[in-house]
Amino acid sequence: MSDELAQKWYKEFNELLTIYENAKVKVDYTVNYIIIDMYWDIGKYISEKIKNNSWGKSIVKEFSNFMQKHHAGINGFSPQNIWRMKQFYETYKENEKLSAVLREISWTNNLTIMSRSKTDEEREFYLTLTAKNKYSTRELERQIKVLMFERKEISDIVNKPHLSKGKGLKALRDNYTLEFIDLPKKYKERDLQKAIVLNLKDFILEFGKNFAFVGENYRVQVGNTDFFIDLLFFNRELQCLVAIELKVDKFEPEHMGQIEFYLEALDSDVKLPHENPSVGLILCTAKDDTVVEYALRRSMSPTLIADYQLHLPDKKILEDKLRELQNIVDMQDSEALLLEGGIDDEIE
Repeated sequence: MSDELAQKWYKEFNELLTIYENAKVKVDYTVNYIIIDMYWDIGKYISEKIKNNSWGKSIVKEFSNFMQKHHAGINGFSPQNIWRMKQFYETYKENEKLSAVLREISWTNNLTIMSRSKTDEEREFYLTLTAKNKYSTRELERQIKVLMFERKEISDIVNKPHLSKGKGLKALRDNYTLEFIDLPKKYKERDLQKAIVLNLKDFILEFGKNFAFVGENYRVQVGNTDFFIDLLFFNRELQCLVAIELKVDKFEPEHMGQIEFYLEALDSDVKLPHENPSVGLILCTAKDDTVVEYALRRSMSPTLIADYQLHLPDKKILEDKLRELQNIVDMQDSEALLLEGGIDDEIE
């Protein structure tokens, strides 16, 4: 068989493989949907029986034995899992909005979210995040461990005034956890950059699965001079380039000039016509929020300043900070309403 013919068959075989893999994804999704739907219905049935005092713990155990006896080798019907079905139904029965999302993720991921989330808002966040990114159980557990919900809430409050400057900023946060990177106490920007590239899968998991890596030390030529962007990504959902500049110290206002220059170079010479304007992210070890606000106030570039840490965040500290920020926002909203009411009174 000639090499040309072999290549032709190989291409055709790959096309058939794609058809098979697409079908398998649909089959897996359909099977999962049916299983979650079944667990929901069983949970509802048992919940109503217990509510009417028709069933108790002993009957649930008998039901488990009954299923094992009549369907040898059947999985998922231990007494513990049957009680989880009841809890599953009772947790979400009042929330129709989440009904479809529940069926898009695995039973294991549903149990993980249900057992480790305190509020409806937190459960909704992780359900939506898992369904959107098709997280494995390991990936989901990592996002919960690094307190993604609390950090996203804080980031949304902190960055609210700046989001209008660029659509792509909504894909970024003001804090990142890089606990998967092993670096000594003293390290250089080059060390951080290399460590990120070596742990690219975990880095993209932290940033979001819509980020695709373009390159490190990405070269842009302006005039006769070469400049190098630390890390360059492309966000598939937002259809824009994302330039990341790494700093191993505190944010300084002069960092803004550098990232703005890079964004202008990307938009002028690299960005394709159908793509949205490029977005910048300055990743530093610390930042003063007032300095950041002043630095961004007159800037028209879609840029965010974020800090990072190389260890897992403290849950209590984050919760306290979230509560403090929310109180400030509530107070500002109340003052705005009072002021608006005063203006209306003057007009009348």
